[in-house]
Amino acid sequence: MSKKLVSRFIFLFIAAVIVGLLLYQVPVVNRRLSWRLDIAMTYLRGVINPVEALPTPKVESRAVSNTVTPSPTVAPAGTATGTAIPTNAGTDIPTPTLTASASPTALPEKVELEAKGWEQQDWNNCGPAALSGYLRYYSWEGDQFDISNLIKPVRQDRNVNMEEMAHFARNYAGWLNIQYRVGGDIELLKQFVAAEIPVLIEASFFFDGAYWPNDDLWAAHYLLVTGYDEAASTFTVQDTYRGPNRRLDFATVDEYWQPFNRLYMLIYLPHQEETVQAILGSAWEEQTNRQLALEASQAEIEARPEDAYAWFNLGTNLLYFERYEEAAQAYDNARTYGLPQRMLRYQFGPFFAYFHSGRNDDLLTLTGYALQRTPNSEEALLWHGWGLYRQGNINGAVVDFYAALEANRFYLDAQYALDFVLNQ
Repeated sequence: MSKKLVSRFIFLFIAAVIVGLLLYQVPVVNRRLSWRLDIAMTYLRGVINPVEALPTPKVESRAVSNTVTPSPTVAPAGTATGTAIPTNAGTDIPTPTLTASASPTALPEKVELEAKGWEQQDWNNCGPAALSGYLRYYSWEGDQFDISNLIKPVRQDRNVNMEEMAHFARNYAGWLNIQYRVGGDIELLKQFVAAEIPVLIEASFFFDGAYWPNDDLWAAHYLLVTGYDEAASTFTVQDTYRGPNRRLDFATVDEYWQPFNRLYMLIYLPHQEETVQAILGSAWEEQTNRQLALEASQAEIEARPEDAYAWFNLGTNLLYFERYEEAAQAYDNARTYGLPQRMLRYQFGPFFAYFHSGRNDDLLTLTGYALQRTPNSEEALLWHGWGLYRQGNINGAVVDFYAALEANRFYLDAQYALDFVLNQ
């Protein structure tokens, strides 16, 4: 081949790359191609750095105390992510047309609530899309992008926490009341639906195809429960990925719900407050709710001692009461019995427990593993940074904290960490 032809080929190749890069900046093109590029890069990472099982603990697991009553002098630890969201000072309040709440004890055989404004989720957007559908039930006007632009401004962000969604709802749908709790059950879901209050839950999800070699296909997903049929033993759920008005049997819902400590969110009208309190009973108080969830996870362990999710939930509930060493032991057992590859994309309790119990090696091992699966996880970056700081690697910690802020510029915990380290 002549030098002239080689030069022409190189020129055309460079021109094609430049044109491609320019086109990629066009929002419509970027939206269509970015997720495909990300999938390709994810698979390539899995080939270069093969995905193994979540690491088992470096210390021998010990039995967790059967005593589940927290010390009354311990202030419960908060679970907020530290994500700040700009508030909305708007005063336009729609007037929903809903009937009065049903009695919590009067449960019909079948209830179907009207699901308004179901949306097919955008890439990595099940949380905002599910929340959008929930708020539309109460005549909120908006869509998933109004939500995601504020709570996950980076489209590649694969996780949105319940706390972040509750924070958005409180600021942008302030005429509604919002609560979230753990330790729910099937009867509780039915009671709220019968009271005309849909329930948002976080549950397991299984992909149709692998994102890397040896992918276990497990992930998290939000579902909005809007109905039930006692005779068929099914719930009606709004699934932003697989479609509206899907039927899932009671047993499947509970099985999929368990890995997330049976977490649920309630959004309701102010006049329904007494109904919500009546249904929740003693679980209305957050500390009591956590205590009950702790006891429920302990009971599940007694029934199924090798249930990794029950051990994980026990760790999370112990963590709430700042019982860090016991929580770390519970997480040890969960890891020993086996957790999904993506578990630490969605739940970060082990990071807290190992950090506060002084187990820095385990902290770095788990955050390192989480970042192999999800390189832009702001939570894993934050705690990996704290692990490096504990090692004396200040520069590495600063790099991680900056990366966490790049992943989510509203992440106040990362800003605090950065300010703390830089001002030492």
